[in-house]
Amino acid sequence: MDLSVTFHVSGVTTWVFLPPLVAFGVSLFASMCGVSGAFLLLPFQVSFLHFVSPAVSATNFVYNIVAIPSGVYRYIREGRMVWPLAWVTILGTLPGVLIGYFIRVWYLPDPRVFKLFVGCVLFYVGVRLLREVVGGPRRNGLQLEPAGRGMNGFRKKFANLDSGAKVESGRLSLRTVEYEFCGEKFSFRIPGMLALALVVGIVGGAYGIGGGSIIAPFCVAFFGLPVYTVAGAALLGTFLTSIAGVFFYSVIPSGVPTAPDWPLGILFGLGGILGMYCGARLQKFAPQRTIKTMLGIMLTALAVSYLVQFLA
Repeated sequence: MDLSVTFHVSGVTTWVFLPPLVAFGVSLFASMCGVSGAFLLLPFQVSFLHFVSPAVSATNFVYNIVAIPSGVYRYIREGRMVWPLAWVTILGTLPGVLIGYFIRVWYLPDPRVFKLFVGCVLFYVGVRLLREVVGGPRRNGLQLEPAGRGMNGFRKKFANLDSGAKVESGRLSLRTVEYEFCGEKFSFRIPGMLALALVVGIVGGAYGIGGGSIIAPFCVAFFGLPVYTVAGAALLGTFLTSIAGVFFYSVIPSGVPTAPDWPLGILFGLGGILGMYCGARLQKFAPQRTIKTMLGIMLTALAVSYLVQFLA
């Protein structure tokens, strides 16, 4: 029995179970780091499915909309959602997504140029992840598995995460957000986070990823926040900015096809629903150093292949 299907918007013909299976595998590992995996699904669509029009970015947003709620639900249920961080990132990324849309349509409609853009984004994120793994944490040991003062104590606390390690509210002002997790206090400045979120929104809007894959590593590396608390906020921000992205790509008129391929995006999303939920559930048990290393190597290798294709 032939189970292949053709998607008319994208022109893709593939086995009907391939998109959800790929999305499940990608989202399972990616959601542990607070990202939806859309940054990996887009290269898969471009290189393997040969979906290269600007509509591929919008289709990636559809995947986020369908898949992310299950992971967000799990993080909220486990008490690991930092709500102020989520709202600050959303406030900054939403206008950036609109700017990113115009960059994608006006300056990156050519598949070859878009691959250069994608390669640069992936290379930066991949190298950033690998640097975190090699360099280890500076302020705390929460995001990786490094050795150092206080790590043994944290491991003991973290071993009881199921029994009540939740984000506790702290000081909140117009400039600073502070919260507590596993007996340690963490904070970030709102203006700096807003500026970061705006840049992330622009890149994410053009790429079609929502921005979680970029903002999560930055929150860990530059703001010293633990990935166990960043993940939920990054996913929620990606979800809401993806809704805005689909709206912009569907409604704003342009001279090239930009509306998403809904059936294809939904198929990816169906696999992502289960992968996101399982990833959020398993995050506390997974060695974060291993996850980040795998993601970093995969992203860097993929980025290099795109840059080589552009230069060839």
